[in-house]
Amino acid sequence: MKADVVDRKADYIGITGSILCIIHCLAAPALVVTSNLLQRDGVLQAGFLGLDYAFIAVNIVAVYFATRQHTTPAIRFALWAFLALFGVCLLLEDVSPVFEYVAYAASAGLVTSHLLNLRHHRAAHAH
Repeated sequence: MKADVVDRKADYIGITGSILCIIHCLAAPALVVTSNLLQRDGVLQAGFLGLDYAFIAVNIVAVYFATRQHTTPAIRFALWAFLALFGVCLLLEDVSPVFEYVAYAASAGLVTSHLLNLRHHRAAHAH
């Protein structure tokens, strides 16, 4: 029963996780630079910046459950491709600033793909 609830809410979870990640990625640099607490306490700073891994995990679960049933191959491919790109770019964002911008685009792609998947589910269940 719980898996059924997660299947139905997976797209909403994915959208929420991706949007929160975008907000986090935009706000983190400003908060780190302006906050003395985050600058003095390296553990807190590392924990705050380590949220990237939590967003990757949330999106993996959301994409897995969103693609388990009744989705088109194109949407399934888009969700997994954007997730892979998102994860790789978040892990490599310290290497080059390009990866940070590509991660934003991949996160937006995840949101769009989840919205398309929701639309597809509603159209399929309406008939």
